[in-house]
Amino acid sequence: MERLPAGPCSRPPTGRDGRHSRARSLGSHGVSDVAGRLEAHLRSWLGCWPPPGPGLHVVGARQRERPGWDGRLHRVIGVATPDGGVLSVPPGTEAAVRELGPDLNALLEGVPDAIGRPRAVLGQAAFRWSERPTDLPDAGEWVAVDDPRVPEWLRPFNGDVLIAWTEDGRYAAGVGRKQHDRHGHELSVGTNEHERGRGLARRLVAQAARRVLADGAVPTYLHAFDNEASARVADAAGFPDRGWHVFELFEKAD
Repeated sequence: MERLPAGPCSRPPTGRDGRHSRARSLGSHGVSDVAGRLEAHLRSWLGCWPPPGPGLHVVGARQRERPGWDGRLHRVIGVATPDGGVLSVPPGTEAAVRELGPDLNALLEGVPDAIGRPRAVLGQAAFRWSERPTDLPDAGEWVAVDDPRVPEWLRPFNGDVLIAWTEDGRYAAGVGRKQHDRHGHELSVGTNEHERGRGLARRLVAQAARRVLADGAVPTYLHAFDNEASARVADAAGFPDRGWHVFELFEKAD
């Protein structure tokens, strides 16, 4: 059986001064160009980036043993691009995952058993990021996550949230940020059923993306492949589909 490739991760070429030739300006938030922020985020999130070549490269990473943005363990995370990808798994399980081979269906079915989580499900979704959010009018205000007006679904996010209100002050739509690390913040958006069709989601996502960029991070956006509404929001807000995918292990509730 053909095995999945192993690491190690490649590193960008270095110049005479020993710095990466893909120049980056350093400031209080670290790398300042968006491509550099994305690379720093993926290296921090996955434990390895960029991938050393074509194919999905499996790496054992200590990040899989540490709590994520929500305080929970995320035992498998991966990002794949048309040129290659990285699947980050708990240390000590990478050999068993590589033995599954390069077939995607075999990988999706076999990874839970290979890492000792047979009740879990490995899913995949679209992975998008933005360097130039669409210039849409702001639609909301940033409020503390513990504000009593914040709906329940936004309360788990680790930072303030962006909310659009109705004329009489009720919740209409909102965006939360999953601050995975200082370089990458993932946006999630939701709209009250009675407020849909007004373009609030795309305006909020673009507004939130501008805030993330101003804070020195890269805004990312994930959605299911078959979620056409979410894909349209991403397109309209300035998150183009580059053919990138994300993998994540979901634990089934007992």
